[in-house]
Amino acid sequence: MNEHHYHGEEESKYEYVLKEYSSAPSAEEIKEAVKRASEKVEKNRTSEIAKELFNCVDLTTLKCTDNAESVLQLTEKVNALDEKYPDLKNVAAICVYPNFAEIVSESLEVENVQVACVSGGFPSSQTFSEVKIAETALALQAGATEIDIVLSVGKFLDGDYESVCDEIQELKELCGEKSLKVILETGALATAENIKKAAILSIYSGADFIKTSTGKESPAATPEAAYVMCKTIKEYYEKTGRKIGFKAAGGINSVDEALLYYNIVEDTLGKDWLNNKLFRIGTSRLANMLLSTITGEENRDF
Repeated sequence: MNEHHYHGEEESKYEYVLKEYSSAPSAEEIKEAVKRASEKVEKNRTSEIAKELFNCVDLTTLKCTDNAESVLQLTEKVNALDEKYPDLKNVAAICVYPNFAEIVSESLEVENVQVACVSGGFPSSQTFSEVKIAETALALQAGATEIDIVLSVGKFLDGDYESVCDEIQELKELCGEKSLKVILETGALATAENIKKAAILSIYSGADFIKTSTGKESPAATPEAAYVMCKTIKEYYEKTGRKIGFKAAGGINSVDEALLYYNIVEDTLGKDWLNNKLFRIGTSRLANMLLSTITGEENRDF
């Protein structure tokens, strides 16, 4: 009985945090924002913006067939880019499962490319908190410089904000100065109100980035969810002066789709966010397409 009462008290603390923020944008506002961003895609389909986007790519391989050799080959392709395109800023990160962190870390030869690892029971987040902590600690020990975790969506939808936030806080403490990206899995959250609440609680608990999705649920990234997240980041920045990053991931398969997210970030947060310290795109397919746009010829580097 006391335990339940305590949970209620804790929950009210988080409810208080949520009440400090405005309600989620209306369906009409979201629709208008996405329309505006869509209308700018053609204008922004340039090699210069493609270069900016390429530098914001988290080059991702998260397949059950990944192995030491395939991950090493991907890393060596990233190493080769600096020599092949000396005037091009490289990708932002290579994103892999934690058991490949050491391979990427030890074979990565280029500067300013991070070693990102999904962790914490990715992609469902359905495991013991102790396992999430151990997995994240092992990933960091093996050379990860960024960690991508999934919000405990089931607990969030059940209203157990205390457990959701405690978990993020613990994992952020482990990461220290290294970036923690929290994946909201917006397709499972379904509503703008849920997406906004999840974004606020993640940021409040220490997330350095909030990220749309794992790519393992449907729908994955959507421009509508991205707009709600960016609006939340803006409101938080206006309250605190702290800049939180935004990452779009899951099913982004064309340059035009990437440009749509770029435009949403620019329109909602401004040009200060258009760099890889604050904006990322998680993808396995987009890098070649961006390189083709940049060079003007079909590319098969990846």
